[in-house]
Amino acid sequence: MSTKHLIGIDIGGTTVKIAFITYDGVIIEKWEIPTNKSDEAQYIVPDIATSIRDKQKEKGYQHDDFAAIGVGAPGFIDVDSGMIHEAVNVGWKNYHLSEELKQATGYKVWVENDANLAALGENWKGSGDRANHMIAVTLGTGVGGGIIANGQLLHGANGTVAEIGHMAVETEQPLPCNCGKSGCLETVTSATAISRFAKMAIEEGKTTSLAQTLKEKDDITAKDVFEASTQGDQVAEDILAYVIEHLGRAIANLAIALNPSKIVIGGGVSKAGDQLLIPLRAVFDQYALTRTSHAAEIVMASLGNDAGVMGAAYFAKEEL
Repeated sequence: MSTKHLIGIDIGGTTVKIAFITYDGVIIEKWEIPTNKSDEAQYIVPDIATSIRDKQKEKGYQHDDFAAIGVGAPGFIDVDSGMIHEAVNVGWKNYHLSEELKQATGYKVWVENDANLAALGENWKGSGDRANHMIAVTLGTGVGGGIIANGQLLHGANGTVAEIGHMAVETEQPLPCNCGKSGCLETVTSATAISRFAKMAIEEGKTTSLAQTLKEKDDITAKDVFEASTQGDQVAEDILAYVIEHLGRAIANLAIALNPSKIVIGGGVSKAGDQLLIPLRAVFDQYALTRTSHAAEIVMASLGNDAGVMGAAYFAKEEL
């Protein structure tokens, strides 16, 4: 086992999460900095490099105390070259992130899609429990995913593996998706979608307590819809039934193809806990093959915001 530490980085549209992590997976320092997307996001890498150096100095670390950097970034990524083909939420296009960060920090750098690395983090130190066959689903502003098969994170032919949020699932009343298609899983099961469905119901004049929520808060969150459902609000119940039906069927189809032993549900929507998990399991069992269903345990993610940096560190460790 190496005595050197690892650096895990998770680049998001709002913040960049950074962590110093031991070789065996213990976070010793973690912090975040704003994601400066101005001027075609050219300041993000220098900001990260400066922040790492400042933190090392503050905590008394030397440059050589660390072995490598792993980075999770949104968008389509060529893992072999570390190039970001496109990261819409950040502003990069055909950007050689690994090379730029290597030059700025002096460390070896490996880059992967952020959702893939969140899956890897959950598998290493979270609810995945080092399963050899695992599907991770992240339900947040969008819907992301990661797949581990035969103990290995899948990368795909050109860096678009496990983009499960863009599986086509709604054909009768498809809503437009940011990817340019319509009817994607992301448009019906994300936190954004749940909020939108609630507002649509209010606009249609349906009787729901969520109308008062919108009036008081000027917005409705997925959490608000789950809470209204627990209080017997029929509109909220109908929305969640629709969402979970599509999510459960999509995950069942993935499971039929991949035969996982673990399905890990993360992201902000997963905070609903059993209110999501129990009906999701029922829908999953309805659509999955019986033998597939028997093999698969569906669990909630446990690392929260640490999943990305943890997976990034593990990715770098495995590539060293």
